[in-house]
Amino acid sequence: MLALIQRVTQASVVVGDETVGAIGPGLLALVGVEPGDGDAQVARMAQRLLGYRVFHDPQGRMNLALADTGGGLLLVSQFTLAADTRSGMRPGFSTAAAPELAEPVFNHLVRTCRQKHAGGVETGRFGAHMVVSLVNDGPVTFLLKA
Repeated sequence: MLALIQRVTQASVVVGDETVGAIGPGLLALVGVEPGDGDAQVARMAQRLLGYRVFHDPQGRMNLALADTGGGLLLVSQFTLAADTRSGMRPGFSTAAAPELAEPVFNHLVRTCRQKHAGGVETGRFGAHMVVSLVNDGPVTFLLKA
């Protein structure tokens, strides 16, 4: 499981004409599910999403986590994140979990984060064409692996 996290001042996901998820200050996480991902990867990724220290403390150092700030978390399924891009000029997707396997794992991650984070967890819509808008704060962007 992979997550590209971005510290944001705001982020939203639109499907068609409908805003399906939106947050103020917090983290946008684009999540890629890989074959074999399950409970252990979900638990580790939830821990990292909520505990990774990317927010400034009073001294201006990145010492605070989302759990400390109470900010929002916007989780967006992104199968292209798990693509194999090592060769050629076209990505390969054999390194990404098939949709019927990825969706339950992604939904488990959403449930786990919602149980553990009172700051609010929003999502995109799995498998839909989504328009993701964000204001990257910093910019601060990290690739997490579980």
